[in-house]
Amino acid sequence: MSRLSRIPTSLNRPLSGSGPSIVSLPAAEAEGIGTFRDLPVSLMILAEDSLRHGDLPAAAAIAGSGRDATVEFHPARILMQDSSGIPVLADLAALRDATPEDAAVEPRIPVDLVMDHSVEVDRHGTAEALRANLAIEFERNAERYRFLRWAASAFKRLGVVPPGRGICHQINLEVLASVVSVRDGVARPDTMLGTDSHSTMVNALSVFGWGVGGIEALSAMLGRAVALRIPRVVGVRLRNQLPAGSTATDLALTMTELLRGHGVVGKFVEFYGPGLGALSLPDRATIANMAPEYGATMGFFPIDDEVLAYLRLTGRDAPHVALVESYARTQGLWQTEERRFDETIEFDLSRVEPSLAGPSRPNQRLGLSAVAGTVKVSHSEPPAEPNLPIRDGDIAIAAITSCTNTANTEAMLRAGLLARAARSRGLKVPAWTKTSLAPGSRVVSDYLREAALLEDLAALGFSVVGHGCTTCMGNSGPLEAEVEDAIRRNDLTVAAVLSGNRNFEGRIHPLVRAAYLASPPLVVAYALAGNVRIDLTKEPLGTDVEGRQVMLADLWPDDAAVAAAMAAVKPSHYAARAATTFDGPHAWKQIVPPTGTRFAWQPDSLFIRPPPFATSQMATPLIAGGIAGAQILALLGDDVTTDHISPVSRILPDTEAGQWLMAHGTAADGLQSYSARRVNHEVMARGTFANLRLRNRLVPGREGGFTRLSRDGEVLTIHAAAAALCETGKPIVIVAGRNYGAGSARDWAAKGTRILGVSAVIAESFERIHRANLVALGVLPLQFEAGQGADSLGLSGFESIDILGLDALAPGGRVIARFRKESGDLVEATLLCRIETDLEAADLKGGGVLPVVLRDLLASS
Repeated sequence: MSRLSRIPTSLNRPLSGSGPSIVSLPAAEAEGIGTFRDLPVSLMILAEDSLRHGDLPAAAAIAGSGRDATVEFHPARILMQDSSGIPVLADLAALRDATPEDAAVEPRIPVDLVMDHSVEVDRHGTAEALRANLAIEFERNAERYRFLRWAASAFKRLGVVPPGRGICHQINLEVLASVVSVRDGVARPDTMLGTDSHSTMVNALSVFGWGVGGIEALSAMLGRAVALRIPRVVGVRLRNQLPAGSTATDLALTMTELLRGHGVVGKFVEFYGPGLGALSLPDRATIANMAPEYGATMGFFPIDDEVLAYLRLTGRDAPHVALVESYARTQGLWQTEERRFDETIEFDLSRVEPSLAGPSRPNQRLGLSAVAGTVKVSHSEPPAEPNLPIRDGDIAIAAITSCTNTANTEAMLRAGLLARAARSRGLKVPAWTKTSLAPGSRVVSDYLREAALLEDLAALGFSVVGHGCTTCMGNSGPLEAEVEDAIRRNDLTVAAVLSGNRNFEGRIHPLVRAAYLASPPLVVAYALAGNVRIDLTKEPLGTDVEGRQVMLADLWPDDAAVAAAMAAVKPSHYAARAATTFDGPHAWKQIVPPTGTRFAWQPDSLFIRPPPFATSQMATPLIAGGIAGAQILALLGDDVTTDHISPVSRILPDTEAGQWLMAHGTAADGLQSYSARRVNHEVMARGTFANLRLRNRLVPGREGGFTRLSRDGEVLTIHAAAAALCETGKPIVIVAGRNYGAGSARDWAAKGTRILGVSAVIAESFERIHRANLVALGVLPLQFEAGQGADSLGLSGFESIDILGLDALAPGGRVIARFRKESGDLVEATLLCRIETDLEAADLKGGGVLPVVLRDLLASS
């Protein structure tokens, strides 16, 4: 029976003439189900989803003022990038292996995977960099790409965008997103889940969706609804417009600082107000992309004329644009100020100033004059080096990288115009600064070329290095050998300046301690200066060929020049690139994939190994009645990110993961990154909690993935210590502070935690995605009560822990933790079970989503 047959026929209304029908929100309101017309648009879309699936009580709950009810969301599609998506497909293949042939382990909704996270900046600063990096990418990732070619033929609803086409978020905006789609004759909002936390970028186009872990995405692929508590919605009322010279990046960093301080974790943020019309769609995309950095589930923008204009610009046809407008106006989704938000914030666009964020968090906003005071300078003069006078505060990496800002046409053109002005004055970037330009879409290269700005950027070293996700996710590639040697030899604190969205410790490059987020034109400006010790508001960034000092203001393009350059941006560019999105380069077409519906795993592979989470010991539930005599593996502070837990950076030869790979025949210069090895659980287990900047209080004064099992015990790697505890059968817990698991929607931060044998994580608070990922892997997230934590309880980290009451796990439930100190004294604390829904409780008790899904598949086959 069709789900639509459960909808009262009175709610089915024609949209217009002989076109599609809709499940009408106005009709539902007339039927007395609830008042929908003044809801935030994001909640209206969630309510429509409930109505369309016949769940009238859920729609009524969404329309009400309560926020405790649980509802189900049924995404229309899934978007994945390769570093998170390939492990999902490997899990899917493993489930297929474990079921009979007739079990039909297939995605039930469309899935698109964009190959965008595998390119590294091995070559830069030359016209050949783009071609060379793509060639290296295919050589380096041959095994992973063969697996993907197999998956594309083995799974019917999977579409794969080959390497070199752009990043998933811009392809989503420019090609994949429909805003409104028609299925089975019914028009409906475009909804999705993405396995990249920055999937929220498409919220700028009024597409409802957010980032999740791969396990949750796989669950949705197989037809399970996403259970969630109805979120609170924070309305941000925008007024006025950005001042001359300020960019969308400055706005996004200011918004991130504001909203992170306000507290929006687990909430929807929806933008509205008279200032909305002053923001272009790319401006909105820059803000929406940063939603994970300010902590929101979504950063949503309603449909208005700007959305329609962007659809036209990017080649969507006139009938489709008309469908979007008609649907939005008929359903009441069109932008208006008359919305019922749970909280509201006023934001004055005219107060935004040029900004950076750093040196290690996206919410650490800095005015230009404040940057110099944030970097540690131990050497007042460059240390003695034979050829390279690099010192503390110098910029080792300056990257216009793909994610947040290369969707922003104005910012990219401004960067090109600044480069042109600098080139005309004869300015150069110092030799120690590695420069790169990685547009998120081939269209960006097209319009920069048409505006004759690519040549100006290349003249300063900003040659195109690839159309994929590079520096901001750790794919910065190697520094010059003499630069790396100087940093190591002199223990230098060098910096990166990049136009990305993440600058967590150790993420950009293992040797780069400080990283600053900035707009594309400011990246160029700082590259010219060569250091972050400078105050660009009053100090010159260089000297021209005539010996005159050059100030930032001398180079900064005015808004009129940027507006004139916009003539280079043409709909024909978008249409041409969209038509070839799924066409791969010659190297992609030459790959001969394995055949058959089941993947032929190679037991000696160092890249693609059968995942252990559904069928091995990993499928055994860790939580059964209680936890007794547990030991703390790591005692961590605040703001531990998924990068700290599961690094994304290069694998270095002296790490445990590097040593394992070399022992299995990998050359020291071929270790690659943790991102490339995500379907090798042996490597990833050794990389868990192995970030070079991790600070575990059990080994005070030492950074990295180390711990000890007793106060006077030997210092071990965390992986080795976990293995020793598992050998004895002792339960393992992690204890941490606030905002545990901030950052990327990275399954391996939870998978690695599970593979180490951790039963529970006790923290003062959790970020949304990582909390859900822990549950999906069968690891229990427990939260201290407000005002409590390891410090207030006087924990040393060497206590033995009993956790009582786990036999009655339920959403919002509480358990008792007893910490037995070395002295024998007991400290007792009540902990909140961070389980949001009954489905999560069932998954946790079942050992995680994958074992539960496998049991369901076997039961139905």
